[in-house]
Amino acid sequence: MGVQFVAKNPVGWFEIYVDDMARAKAFYETVLGIFLESLTDPTEDNFEMLGFPSAMDEYGSSGALLYTETVKAGGNSTVVYFSCDDCAVEEARIEKAGGKVLRPKMSIGQYGFVTMAQDSEGNNIGLHSMT
Repeated sequence: MGVQFVAKNPVGWFEIYVDDMARAKAFYETVLGIFLESLTDPTEDNFEMLGFPSAMDEYGSSGALLYTETVKAGGNSTVVYFSCDDCAVEEARIEKAGGKVLRPKMSIGQYGFVTMAQDSEGNNIGLHSMT
């Protein structure tokens, strides 16, 4: 019997490591226009997690910002892309929120547009939209 492929999203969750949770929270809430929710057990020391909004029954995946003393932010090679109606809108908020635009909105042909950026913690992120 061969391998069966099921059509589903391959990413079920993501975590973005941060060094300063308050700064990172402010960055993502400002740029994406969202509110992050605490997912941390209050009895945990030196560990904090803030979840992005999610709907478990809808397309896509969710994730969280994560602070732990054992993993430093930045310098990684994984890029999380956030879906937007028009990535230029969120791009305009990046530098005011403490981040840096690495590559302004650019066309990726039939797949829409992307903005490449760096968050307040030095992590590379992407913004994606169809317009």
